[in-house]
Amino acid sequence: MTEVASPYISQPRITVLGVQPGTPPFRIVEIDGQVVGEATSMIGVLEAAAAYGITVHDLDDPDVVRWVGGGKFTWALH
Repeated sequence: MTEVASPYISQPRITVLGVQPGTPPFRIVEIDGQVVGEATSMIGVLEAAAAYGITVHDLDDPDVVRWVGGGKFTWALH
């Protein structure tokens, strides 16, 4: 049987970009493709999501959050 590729690719609503220099270092948070703020921890990501009515049950779920430049434990420059 041949599988048919779906034209729909799931895109998570939340994207957390790589660590930026600052005191303290931070990561930019996007929701639905729009920059909504900065986070200095996982709590900041959850707060940004809640502000936009998104409940996050699992920060490791790639259908919910896309982590760019490191995972949920990456909050310092390398």
